[in-house]
Amino acid sequence: MHPKMQYTYVGIDSHKDTHTAVFMDCFFEKLGELTFANLPSKFDIFLQNAQKYLQNDTVFLFGLEDVSSYGRTLLAFLAAQNQQTKHVNALLVARERKNQNIVQKSDAVDAECAARVLLSKFGELPDAQTDDSYWVLRTLVARRSFLVRQKTAAKNTLHSLLTQHYPNYRSFFFSIESPTAMAFFAEYPSPNTLKYVTLEALTVFLQELSNFNCGEESAKRILESLQSTNVEFQEIRNKVVKSTIKQIQFNMEEIEQIEAELAALLKHFNCTLTSMSGISTATAAQMRSCIGDIKKFATPAKLARYAGIAPVTYASGKKDSQFSNQRGNRALNSLFFNLAVRLSFITGRTNRVYNSFFYDYYNRKLSEGKTKRQAIKCVERRLVNIIWTMMTNEEEYVNPPTYALPKNEN
Repeated sequence: MHPKMQYTYVGIDSHKDTHTAVFMDCFFEKLGELTFANLPSKFDIFLQNAQKYLQNDTVFLFGLEDVSSYGRTLLAFLAAQNQQTKHVNALLVARERKNQNIVQKSDAVDAECAARVLLSKFGELPDAQTDDSYWVLRTLVARRSFLVRQKTAAKNTLHSLLTQHYPNYRSFFFSIESPTAMAFFAEYPSPNTLKYVTLEALTVFLQELSNFNCGEESAKRILESLQSTNVEFQEIRNKVVKSTIKQIQFNMEEIEQIEAELAALLKHFNCTLTSMSGISTATAAQMRSCIGDIKKFATPAKLARYAGIAPVTYASGKKDSQFSNQRGNRALNSLFFNLAVRLSFITGRTNRVYNSFFYDYYNRKLSEGKTKRQAIKCVERRLVNIIWTMMTNEEEYVNPPTYALPKNEN
């Protein structure tokens, strides 16, 4: 008996309120369909009703398009019932619908297309994962990304507000996100609020906030550059500044707490990525959430293709061309690109080489005639090999020594 003849195939289209399942035999013949509520209490009834479509001498093989959102609870139930489940990529379902020249789109159509993909790509689809650790990791990473975007938007708003009140505010503090800067602008959102503040009082205020890193010189620079902004509704504008600062501070505190949670969770995976200089806890968590279980990738080449780093070959007859891959996981591709840039160039005012191995490798590729973009792509590909090895063998990275280049060298 052919292996495909051992199963009755079930494609499931998941939604918030209901799931739709379509049953199919190994000859692509539709056996029936069921729609059931997305409630754990109803899943047992669904499995009982599904038995009437089960072909003789076969077992069910389920294919879920969504395994991380609306379909996650159903996946956990099927796993607990020892039912084999595959993850059917939504793009494959959409492509199957297009190949079948189906104009109308419905839950039943999508479920049938999922069953067709499940049958046609029987040996290629990955098993649906029920490990909650990856789900929690992705949830934390998504939450952190949302907070970072919020903080960036609030910071841009604060910049535009302070530009109206303190045109040269950038010269006051090293960073607007520093605790001293935040506390100062929260206390004095506009020059009018400093009208009766003396140099001595402001000096003491800054010293206490900055642990004496800012003092009389900073206070004098601020007071000497003041210009009255007595405009209409100034009090309301001041309140908006204070409110924006509170939002930024809240986001920063939340991001710090989530990064602490990520650091603790990465220990569960025995993650060694942070041993490489340039990979922070947040970057390591993002990489791990994008890649998932490294066992899915038997070789570094497969990981490179998944990340969209390996070139795409177009060959016909004697012609053979390679082009940059615009597919793959774009979030993972962006992580490798940013890491490659960080490791290949000098940093800071001291012209310090961050990673001598990748710095030399990048410049060697340039000397071979490659463009800067092509050289960075070569660094990305080398990084894939190293990251794959670190994750597979749970090995730590040995960072090469850093050094500073002469001022006239770059």
